Amino acid sequence: MNKSLPGLCIAVIVGASACSSSPAAIDTTVPVNTLAPTISPAPTDTTAPTGTTVSGTPRVTLSRISTVRDALDIAFRNGDTTQFVVSRDGFIAVIRNGVLADDHVLDISKTIVSGGEQGLLGLAFATDGKHAYVNFTNSDGNTIIAEYAVGSDGTFDPASQRQLLKIDQPYPNHNGGAIRVGPDGYLYIGTGDGGAGGDPERRALDTGDLLGKILRIDPTPSAGKPYTIPADNPFLRVQGARPEIWSIGLRNPWRFSFDRTTADLWIADVGQDTWEEIDVATAATGAGRGSNFGWSAFEGTHRFNADQSADGVTMPIFEYQHGDSGCSISGGVRYRGAKIPTLVGWYVFGDYCSGQLRALQINPDLTAGTTVTLATDIRGLASVAEGPDGELYVLSVETGEVFAIRPSN
Repeated sequence: MNKSLPGLCIAVIVGASACSSSPAAIDTTVPVNTLAPTISPAPTDTTAPTGTTVSGTPRVTLSRISTVRDALDIAFRNGDTTQFVVSRDGFIAVIRNGVLADDHVLDISKTIVSGGEQGLLGLAFATDGKHAYVNFTNSDGNTIIAEYAVGSDGTFDPASQRQLLKIDQPYPNHNGGAIRVGPDGYLYIGTGDGGAGGDPERRALDTGDLLGKILRIDPTPSAGKPYTIPADNPFLRVQGARPEIWSIGLRNPWRFSFDRTTADLWIADVGQDTWEEIDVATAATGAGRGSNFGWSAFEGTHRFNADQSADGVTMPIFEYQHGDSGCSISGGVRYRGAKIPTLVGWYVFGDYCSGQLRALQINPDLTAGTTVTLATDIRGLASVAEGPDGELYVLSVETGEVFAIRPSN
């Protein structure tokens, strides 16, 4: 997310050769591999990807499973079918066997600032399910990454809160919010460039600053510190650089994900005034280790701040222009479930402004293929998230609705 309820205009889809405008039906009934990162030179070609036409158009139905005020994200523990829904207001609700529980497993609403791009923004569980990690803005508007002990019943112990990381935020927007446990078991954190507009302090490409990055830490305490820097982090031994940094050059990576089949890193990075982008870093080239995704030298594939270096940029595989398709990308997962065969391998994402849910065909060489509109008018579409079985969910922060994506009949 990068804008507060922005208006809409006309869009041009780059890399898309076909697009379906048929909305999905909405059903209102309640119904570990290890990465081996290496650094490879990033491509510097600024040409937007071209699309290809494919057969087998995916069609889906959205089934509303519950409503949670200000729903932003959904997470799962290994071996637990409970759906943990993150509310921007500062609590985590749970859905068990299709029923929304009356009590929240965590409520920090009195200790945070929420609304707009602030609040409780992300949740991830350790691989053993015994700890949870949350990303929120505290009462001063600064980003906090904290750990909680989680009981066998999924309840968080509020007294166990352990602050791992605090990041000062110069502005109230572009706080990132995504937090994920990677295939390697480490914690990955998305941070925006600090806010305002145009990266005014030029933070995104500054390796001495944590903003505008993907960070990677081991939450295990060491040497008197609340976390450990993994030994293969790319900037660990770079003078003046923050060793927590994994990737640089991001404006507001509101949501990112790891492909459960390939361990590739996929990032939906919210654009400035014109272009939204989808980035990918393959596991074979380090899954983002040391990658530069270009902001603010580029917005999408287009030159932006001329005083920022254009060297070594990994260009997006897909971008779309602001307009009818939206103005704030809400990523995004590459579908690996079993219920919708025609959707397997497609990258599913949405847009906060337009409310469109879309799927991008990914070619075998990881170039962008055709796009298909799966649904329209999901107000305040905040996230597309993945369940433990690879099936997908869509959340609306405006209506609080939590949808499951299911095959269309």
